[in-house]
Order: sequence, then structure tokens, then C-alpha cells
Amino acid sequence: MFCDLAETESFTKAAQINGITQSAVSQQIRAMEKHFGCHLVERSKKKFRLTREGDLLNQYGLNLVKEFDELRCKLLELRDVVSGTIRLATIYSIGLHDLPLYLRKYLRQYPSVSVQVEYRRANQVYEDVLSNVVDIGMVAYPIRDTKLEIIPLHRDKMVLITSVDHPFVHKKEVKLKDLNGQKFVGFESGTPTRKAVDKLFLDNDIEVDMVMEFDNVETVKRAVEINNGVSLVPSRTVAQEVSAHSIVKIIPVDIELYRPIAAIVKREKPLSPAMREFIAALKNSGEDEE
Repeated sequence: MFCDLAETESFTKAAQINGITQSAVSQQIRAMEKHFGCHLVERSKKKFRLTREGDLLNQYGLNLVKEFDELRCKLLELRDVVSGTIRLATIYSIGLHDLPLYLRKYLRQYPSVSVQVEYRRANQVYEDVLSNVVDIGMVAYPIRDTKLEIIPLHRDKMVLITSVDHPFVHKKEVKLKDLNGQKFVGFESGTPTRKAVDKLFLDNDIEVDMVMEFDNVETVKRAVEINNGVSLVPSRTVAQEVSAHSIVKIIPVDIELYRPIAAIVKREKPLSPAMREFIAALKNSGEDEE
């Protein structure tokens, strides 16, 4: 608990990670200070800060926690046991459209494993992994970080989607230049997929009329469905709507844009057999979509 507090610099997050109340974290800190006979957390500052004694305790504590986690994983390996809890954070589009099928297969094979899934924005997934709130993250367009290990999984093909009443539906073929001046429904500015789409437009001198921006693919699809504009989304996310003929999927003839999907884990984090098998299952989750 103390190491989690030092890592997150937040009593609230430390409480969340350890499944206790914020008050309980404060009580345990006071108990530790009484035990060691020194202050561990500087309380006179507005910004969280460890004392010199607290910093020393955290250094040794991290080693103890790491060794204990490694021991626990080794004991499970010796017994050939795949069980325990996996805490997973994922962005909405992956969690809703990629994860469920493979999660069901995994849990059928390892029924004693519990997988707890949190749906988060991309930046929050990184924060949760780095602060040990979760064990594994799933993101698109993974960002390099020396503190993270990135595990490439697969690529989603990006496709153009329109309402069933859009003029593009009646064209024999659609090219990227046809998007010039079109009303466009995009992801929020700053999200990884939005950055990739913006770069595609910039590189090809395409200017669209960005009429709406949303933080998740479900809302983007609903806006396109009622003809508020067109959009570029991962193909897997619209399979149900295309099958129901409520949205039309179009593959522009002159571009190929893929969205890379990856799992992220904190570097040097001991992985239990359950975590390793889960990552292996994700790697085998599918090939590039054509």
C-alpha cells in the first residue's frame, strides 16, 4: 500500500488499488510511522512528498514487493496453476468490439481466472498501468514509454462509413479526395485515432467540415447513422450496423489505413501465469482485417 501511495502520489488511488478506503490508507500510514518512529509523508506541503525516510522505505519496499510477486508467480508455475485476478483497462472501441469474443474463449479455458475490465480514455489507460491500478492495458496507436512494455497484437482496417441515404452509397467507387468539403464526424481532438486521421488528411491535402467530435466510437456511429456526416472508423466496430443495413461501409479505392492495437504492461512487472496466458490469447486473437 505504501509503495502504491508513493507511485501514484494519491491517497485516493492507493485506496482504489488496494480495495480499501482513503481513511484506511491514512490510518495505515500513521501506523507505519509509529512503528518506524519517523515521518514518512511530508504533510506541511500542498503537493504530495515523501520524507527522506519515506523515500528510503519506498526504495526497499519496491524490491520487497517485486520479489514477493515473483515468488508468487514462480509458485503458481511450479503447480501449473492458471488462476487469480487480472485487472485490465481498455479504450471503449477495443473493449466493446475486440475483447469480448476472446475473453469468453479465455475464460472457458481458464474458468478460475477473474478478469476485471475498466473502460477508459487512452491517456487514462496509460496512467492506470503505470500507477499499478491495472495489470494490463489495451490501446490503439501505442505510445513509446521507457517504463512500459508494448506488446503488438493486431491491426484494424479503417473504413469510411456513411448513412444509407448518403450520396456516396450510389457511387461506383469513392476516393480519398471525395472527402473534401464533406461533413465529418470525428473522434475528440488529441485522441490517437483522431491524430492518425488528421495526419492522413494533412498528407493528402484533404479538408473536411468537422461538424461533431466524440470520445467513443459508439456515439460517432450514431451520428453517422442519422446522416450528420461521414467518418473513418475501425472496420470491426461497425460489423453489427453493416449487417443490419443501418450504416454503409465503404473502402476508399486509393488508401489503406490501419489502426495498430497493442497491450501494454509496466516494464519489469512480474507476470502471473494467468496474465501471460491472457496476453498469449490476445496475440492469437486475429489477423489483419482485409
